[in-house]
Amino acid sequence: MSSVNEEKGQSRFSSGDGSALDTAAIGLPPDPDAHLNNEEKAAVLSTSQYNMTLTIFFISYSVFEPLTNIMLKRLRPSVFIPIIMVGWGASMLGMGFAIFFSAAAVSGSFGGLLAAAIELMDGIRGRPGWAWIFILEGLFTILAGIVSFFLVHDFPDNARFLTSDDRVRVVRRLKLDQQSSAEHEEFRMSYFWSAVRDWKMWLGMVIYMGCDMPLYAFSLFLPSIIKNLGWSSSVVHSQLMSVPPYAAAAILTILIGYIADRTHARGLCNIAVSFFGIAGFSMLLGSDRPGVQYAGTFLGAMGIYPCISNTISWMANNIEGVYKRGVVLGFVIGWGNLNGIVSSNIFFDSPRYFVGHGLILAYMVVFLLGGSLIMTILLRRENSRRIRGERNGWTAGLSDSEIEALGDRRPDFLYTT
Repeated sequence: MSSVNEEKGQSRFSSGDGSALDTAAIGLPPDPDAHLNNEEKAAVLSTSQYNMTLTIFFISYSVFEPLTNIMLKRLRPSVFIPIIMVGWGASMLGMGFAIFFSAAAVSGSFGGLLAAAIELMDGIRGRPGWAWIFILEGLFTILAGIVSFFLVHDFPDNARFLTSDDRVRVVRRLKLDQQSSAEHEEFRMSYFWSAVRDWKMWLGMVIYMGCDMPLYAFSLFLPSIIKNLGWSSSVVHSQLMSVPPYAAAAILTILIGYIADRTHARGLCNIAVSFFGIAGFSMLLGSDRPGVQYAGTFLGAMGIYPCISNTISWMANNIEGVYKRGVVLGFVIGWGNLNGIVSSNIFFDSPRYFVGHGLILAYMVVFLLGGSLIMTILLRRENSRRIRGERNGWTAGLSDSEIEALGDRRPDFLYTT
């Protein structure tokens, strides 16, 4: 199965790194005036204009999330993913998502290094350094999109790089992981309405907003936070200092993915990791000592990034059916992205950013920690009812195909808690 993992890894990082790198690039010049002389400042966005630009970005970013998940199934992943990249410039699931989303943390780290290097291109061909950041990182995404035409496959049963035996094993593994729709599934509107009526989707939206808003706030404004520590006024130095927190977050993201896959305790993983973030932003909020604040950025990153991949894996584990899962994840991720509007408008009281850090702390305590606690309790309670046979009446008089169509409402489907 090594060929399966190698091919999956290549496609994940070609698309994941490009997407995360572009998102991070938006936040690379968070202080528009930090690296410009007086003549150049007039041509750059003001702080309010910059925040408004981020707001517009997050609206479209979130609104199209549910739609694109449906389009992904209808147009095939091998076609849809490369097109949007170029055009727009279960037991192992958690580890897979962790590796994928660690690319976001790696891209934040790599983006800081890359930005520091590209800043030195300031003035080449009459363009400022920040413009070259968008040009070069945008080209990377376009190239990754082209490569994805050859690396992304639609379904395991028609992946060209797999042998016939590998295809059988992959489909069997998905079915053993309670994914009865491991093969092709036709779209019906009933899947959409089933997703909308599912309480897990709405609670998942609450949990995901608890880590997604802090994620965007952190990635967009980390260089500004570090710059205001007073160690250096250099934008290049601030970008370099932003690298270690992202690297620490990437390592913990993969570790949590591994632990969650082995223990099937995704809720407890979310709860435990959230305390890192709560401690980190408490340090940023409560201390004016540069060393304490910088340490807080490490804990903040380590409390955010692992929860992103773990929450998405948690939702995917507990939703049966390709299209229903796509709709649920679309709403969950889309709602989380919409909260990016909040993140782009709360860092205005430099240098301490009391409002920004305080609101992030509230999100992590109420939505991430609180939501994960409630979800864990409710799922464990439902599993107990199913084990005791209290849900067996749901399948009375149904055929095998009708029982399978129940998806995660089947009495024998036990939730990952």
